[in-house]
Amino acid sequence: MSEEPRTRAVRVEDRGHVRILTLDRPERRNALDLADRLDLLAALRTADQEARAVVLTGAGSVFSAGGDIRSMSQDQDVARQRLEVVNAVVRQLVTGARPVVAAVEGGAYGLGLALAAACDLVVAGRSATFSTSFGKIALGPDTGLAYTLPRRVGQGRARELLLTVRTFDAAEAERIGAVESVVDDGTALDQAVELASRLAELSGPMVTGTRRILTQPDQSLDGVLAAEADLQVELLGGRQFAEGRAAFLERRRPDFISA
Repeated sequence: MSEEPRTRAVRVEDRGHVRILTLDRPERRNALDLADRLDLLAALRTADQEARAVVLTGAGSVFSAGGDIRSMSQDQDVARQRLEVVNAVVRQLVTGARPVVAAVEGGAYGLGLALAAACDLVVAGRSATFSTSFGKIALGPDTGLAYTLPRRVGQGRARELLLTVRTFDAAEAERIGAVESVVDDGTALDQAVELASRLAELSGPMVTGTRRILTQPDQSLDGVLAAEADLQVELLGGRQFAEGRAAFLERRRPDFISA
């Protein structure tokens, strides 16, 4: 008897210039195995080429419960392969050309929290909860969480959350900077799409260049000043700035999508 064909882990939908990627394993709370991670990586890379902004969310009542524990192996070669894929996922989220907004309903735990933290902006439902959770099964952080979380909440708070593995709610997440906004339950996706749509209307080279400066390895004053100067010179010679200047002088809204 032939096996049933495997369904893809990521559901894709376009709303205007925004690509919505939905983690679609609700039967296991969107916990991701290796094949699911590969699907997510492919979907993110394709969205980078085909959309102007991306929203990442989860189907059902949980954004993502993290990695699929049942699929985890103590074989070090298998473990290394899994980690190489999630490393590629977080690199794509952090350094890709397009801005990514996370829409979190329910919970974001372990890998789920790491995915949200790697996005540019996070919109969470009021009942959403978060946890680093890796430590609950005697594992350390992965998917870049030890990089992204301190940049969001500071080194001290990140250390506390990673070591105590406690659960925190959306209100605290907003207060400490883990999420940018908290909205009524059930509205996070629509709010995230609205936010992503505003990002999609901005100059693509400006958004990409600004994100590049914020994530470049050299965050010293001189390093950032040099990167800002390089970007500004590049943008000043481009069509997007020409459209922005013309729109300003003509007192109209700029059209960066067509420019």
